[in-house]
Amino acid sequence: MTILVTGANGQLGNEMRLVAGRSSDRYIFTDVLEIPGLDTVILDITDLEAVRNLVAQNKVDAIVNCAAYTNVDKAEEDVELCSLLNAKAPENLALVAEEAGALLVHVSTDYVFGGDPYNTPCREDQKGSPTGVYGLTKLQGEQAIVASGCDYVIIRTAWLYSEFGRNFVKTMLSLTATKPHLNVVFDQTGTPTYALDLAEAIATVIDDYALSGHDKGSYPKTGIYHYSNEGVCSWFDFTKMIAEYAGNCSCDIQPCHSNEFPSKVTRPAYSVLDKTKIKQTFGVKVPYWTDSLKKCINNLK
Repeated sequence: MTILVTGANGQLGNEMRLVAGRSSDRYIFTDVLEIPGLDTVILDITDLEAVRNLVAQNKVDAIVNCAAYTNVDKAEEDVELCSLLNAKAPENLALVAEEAGALLVHVSTDYVFGGDPYNTPCREDQKGSPTGVYGLTKLQGEQAIVASGCDYVIIRTAWLYSEFGRNFVKTMLSLTATKPHLNVVFDQTGTPTYALDLAEAIATVIDDYALSGHDKGSYPKTGIYHYSNEGVCSWFDFTKMIAEYAGNCSCDIQPCHSNEFPSKVTRPAYSVLDKTKIKQTFGVKVPYWTDSLKKCINNLK
């Protein structure tokens, strides 16, 4: 199998690099920029012909799209670029995957929900109700993939963190180590996701695809799935555990309401994802969120 990974220099892309190191498959890691020390093929996924040429030249069997515009607040001002990266680019990848008879694994988000009130874990068939440009464009990207006719596995995830790049865990490690007092919202509930766990779940999907023996456009497990770590917490709970595992005990962490941090976007108040489908379909084992958090912090240490 030849697997093309987009957004390879981001959080999930870097974890895919680690997973690929244990695989016998051939991986091609792409991004729009080179980073010293990382083997990266330059690819602009908003350029349909560039994607088409690279996939054809390398006889790609599967595409893993880790690229996205993820700045939720800035997206409200940067609508055109956000739409280009989150809606048009996935459509390009889907069109090329359909032409090549390849699988597209696309990473989406819990932000496709949030506009409707609910208090039970979100299922894959639940109607999307995004509250901002980021969530709307990610939902549009999903819809373009579904309409393309390609073999696809869309994986919605939430609260992603890793040892790489900028993320909530690394920010809170710094703040709880340097600030005497910190207020963190407790009225937004979800589940953190360690990017390495998600990367391993993606590798499981790719292995299943390789063994399926399907004809083009007929992969029986095509569909939308949810993946985050197990369990439920608020951002306040998440921060408390980050500080505890890091040994940052001198910071006084207190809960606060979301409206104490004004934002252009109303974030989902409850975005716990139901993972029953991916566990039953692919046999994926999902670690508990505190166990994975501890591993990540130990690696950062």
